[in-house]
Amino acid sequence: MKNRTLGTSGLEVSALGLGCMGMSFGYGQPVEEAKGISLIRAAVDLGVTLFDTAEVYGPFTNEKLVGKALAPVRNQVKIATKFGFAIDEQGIQTGLNSRPEHIRKVTDACLKRLQTDHIDLMYQHRVDPDVPIEDVAGTVKELIEAGKIGHFGLSEAGVDVIRRAHAVQPVAALQSEYSLWWREPEEEILPVLEELGIGFVPFSPLGKGFLTGKMDENTTFESSDFRNKVPRLSAENRKANQAFVDLLAEIASQKQATSAQIALAWMLAKKPWIVPIPGTTKQHRLEENMAAAAIELTETELSQIEEGAAQIEASGERYPEAAMKMINR
Repeated sequence: MKNRTLGTSGLEVSALGLGCMGMSFGYGQPVEEAKGISLIRAAVDLGVTLFDTAEVYGPFTNEKLVGKALAPVRNQVKIATKFGFAIDEQGIQTGLNSRPEHIRKVTDACLKRLQTDHIDLMYQHRVDPDVPIEDVAGTVKELIEAGKIGHFGLSEAGVDVIRRAHAVQPVAALQSEYSLWWREPEEEILPVLEELGIGFVPFSPLGKGFLTGKMDENTTFESSDFRNKVPRLSAENRKANQAFVDLLAEIASQKQATSAQIALAWMLAKKPWIVPIPGTTKQHRLEENMAAAAIELTETELSQIEEGAAQIEASGERYPEAAMKMINR
């Protein structure tokens, strides 16, 4: 596995990281702890050094899993987690909260759950409209100076927020959704990240599983799987969006690769400071995804993907309305 540096931050990580959320949250029943630990340690063996989690995944259970799995190899890896949600005593997420005192409290709790004395990359999970981003960045700066946090990140933030935060405390990375069928970041976000020297960590690089070609309009999800509520993944829209899968499959056939590998290789070819974090709960999918880092697409193949994608219009919103309201552009 080759390494990449997130912008000009000096934070060096594997070209592909592992998104750990789905092991505990969002995609149906959580995996058994032993299986989750085994999967995370298998990723380490494959050369993965960036592991992504958040307090709200579970809540809290995913951080505990990641912390336990990585404790024996802590000095070999980078752990990224996130603050920014209010979570009540019943473990229910009740809104946003990025007040300075809350950030400090969450950071200390994250350190305990992750069994570590520092968090390599701490993101604000969602922009809180009630707290000036300068206050957020200033608080994280204090925590960096205290040695509790290594680098500051933002998630799903817009251009204005990125610039204002970066002026107070350099932002090492922005995490947002990005894939062949969700390319909004290319319009304004990526140029600003390049200008400021900020890395980009795309989540859902495989379109929540759709771009792997392993689902179609007849696929059903577990009742607790959040994809049941994603408009873009309704049966009708899956059928309409099949053209993306067909395009990837065509290139994959030429490369003797899988559609998932082509989707990831395409993203890696975009910029040297982009580090996607595909997630999975299956060992064979982990191995498949990580092998994408070794695939190099030719200019002709990249042009074929771009020209083909330009002919397709994605159908359906990427999130339900309530979730879209928490995204501050």
